[in-house]
Amino acid sequence: MSVAALAPIGIIGGTGWLGRSLGRAFLASGALGHDELIVSNRSGVRTGYEEHPEIVVTTDLERLLGKARSLMLAVPPADFGAMDFAAGERLVISIMAGASIGRIAEVCGARAIVRTMPNVAAEFGLCYTPWFANDAVDGAQRAAVQSLFECCGQADEVASEDQIDYFTALTGPVPGFVAQLADCMVAHAVAHAIPRRTAERAVKQLFHASGVAMARSTLSPAELVSQMLDYDGTTAAGLRQVLGTTLRDPIGAGLEAAWAKARTDMTRG
Repeated sequence: MSVAALAPIGIIGGTGWLGRSLGRAFLASGALGHDELIVSNRSGVRTGYEEHPEIVVTTDLERLLGKARSLMLAVPPADFGAMDFAAGERLVISIMAGASIGRIAEVCGARAIVRTMPNVAAEFGLCYTPWFANDAVDGAQRAAVQSLFECCGQADEVASEDQIDYFTALTGPVPGFVAQLADCMVAHAVAHAIPRRTAERAVKQLFHASGVAMARSTLSPAELVSQMLDYDGTTAAGLRQVLGTTLRDPIGAGLEAAWAKARTDMTRG
């Protein structure tokens, strides 16, 4: 099914960090035309859409509802809990953390609901988007949702709503775990007299190149580690030191804490 079958798509909160990343990706990929996207927010500013003057950006939610065939919820969860609108028979796609399908149905009366958790890499075509649909979403709509998020990178339908909560912790909007590891490496370089700007450039490029290489490799992350250990060079020396620590424990604890937060109802403040 073509993405156009979902159009026009109305993004509620579409100028926020994640909403605009997705909107811009849909336009850049050609998945949606300028007349197939409408954005609402509370301020009326066009942040992220300045180079797309044809896109309607409105503070009038009723105007968006009057045009949109499908809705994308990109508002902060606490704001969504205070909203009052009727989704009717429109397909509703939520990119909000901590808002269950049941809660979405309660607030806006939607019947067919998809929960997703993309991230801001969508704008660069590098996003991974897991999504889960309730039983009211038919096969054709599921195919269209898959195509829509493939415009931003990779996407998979997952088996349960709880898995969306897990992916909120693992691959959600803010890649904090990766940034923390990068910052540790920068700090180590600075402690060894490397200028901070140089260290930051080097580490950012390292993470970019490593991510691309790992994504394109047919090997799993564990197999890549094993390959480096077998090579027995400088990387292996460093890896053996890391593998002798409890690095997995704090990472695992952090993911558990983020997952627990994702399972809370954030729409109630």
